Amino acid sequence: MKFLYFIIISLYYLGIWLAFPFKRKARKWILGRRGLFSTLEGVFTGEGKWIWFHCASLGEFEQGRPVIEAIREQKPGLKILVSFFSPSGYDIRKNYTGADLVCYLPFDFPWNAKRFVSLVQPVMAVFVKYEFWLYTLHHLRKRNIPHYGISVIVRENHPFLKWYGRFYRTAIGSFDHLFLQDSASLERLKSAGFARTSLAGDTRFDRVTAIAGQAKDIAYAKEFSGGMPVVVAGSTWGKDEELLIRFMKEEMHEAKWIIAPHETTEDHISRIMKSAGDIAVRYSHINQDNAKNYRLLVIDNVGMLSFLYRYASVAYIGGGFGKGIHNVPEAAVYGIPVIFGPRYHKFNEAIQLIEENAAFSVNSYEGLRAMLTKLLTDDKFRIQSGKRAGAYVHKSAGATQKIVDKLLNSC
Repeated sequence: MKFLYFIIISLYYLGIWLAFPFKRKARKWILGRRGLFSTLEGVFTGEGKWIWFHCASLGEFEQGRPVIEAIREQKPGLKILVSFFSPSGYDIRKNYTGADLVCYLPFDFPWNAKRFVSLVQPVMAVFVKYEFWLYTLHHLRKRNIPHYGISVIVRENHPFLKWYGRFYRTAIGSFDHLFLQDSASLERLKSAGFARTSLAGDTRFDRVTAIAGQAKDIAYAKEFSGGMPVVVAGSTWGKDEELLIRFMKEEMHEAKWIIAPHETTEDHISRIMKSAGDIAVRYSHINQDNAKNYRLLVIDNVGMLSFLYRYASVAYIGGGFGKGIHNVPEAAVYGIPVIFGPRYHKFNEAIQLIEENAAFSVNSYEGLRAMLTKLLTDDKFRIQSGKRAGAYVHKSAGATQKIVDKLLNSC
């Protein structure tokens, strides 16, 4: 099995190198790991106790962040290492002040895993949601370093439940404890014979409620809205933007629009601006004098989306016409109804918000037009839907402390 795993990850590694000349993300993935062990050797000198958190990318980091910050607050003497697999997480959070070191995870070749674990020697390792690397887990177990999985979710069609899922079963069996997001995941693991599990919930609810409580103002956002209903579309991709801009142009509702795209490259922002025409302004170009003159505000930076939702009457969450929707609780916490595309079935919070009549999925322009029109013209419907969304998020909070209590008791 280990030999087959080695072949699979070697082919994956080769694929990244083949993409190096053509894909910016592949170049970042490879170049970002250069000199990694030299950096680690300069930091890990045997002094202090370290807890290591590993996140695949930005979404997993946001799930792990409440736990990281709670441990930092409750045990300030512990040092914290955060590692990422993907450049999209590392690039945005490489300067995160809640950790003593942020770095890439070395690729999971056996020699890399042995060297990394030997250098860091954490008192515990915490893996967020996914990312079960067999060689890394092997060396943690070999050194008797406890390791945990948090915000884990096991869906009905997870490979670990299949006949070919031995890799995953080996990985899952390595953990000292797994904290599950939902009761269905807990039952699936227990029925397969994994006992070191418990239901904790989703830490993202704690994170978004904390952010909402900060009430951070975004410059010119209030002036831009001009007292009108505001639709904030967050983490959008091309298909989302195409449908939304078409609606803005064809349906002249008294509303303002804010689009915060998932990718803020110059090419992407330029395409949005060209498609929207003279109704749009970039955030970097807005000021006191022109804030009210536009119908669409395009966010050309990273980091303010979670605070922008507080100005929204309705939220649209991007990604549902692609691989899957982005962070729904980030918007719903403000007590506003949420719309997203058809690919939401891997996200329990989206399913449950739909069941609560607090979120709505659309699979075409006609569906989007009907739902946006309903929400923008029926105040009672919009307000009631939003109240249900906010109530759902707040009642779902509390996972962080359950996890932190157990982690700190073991170190």
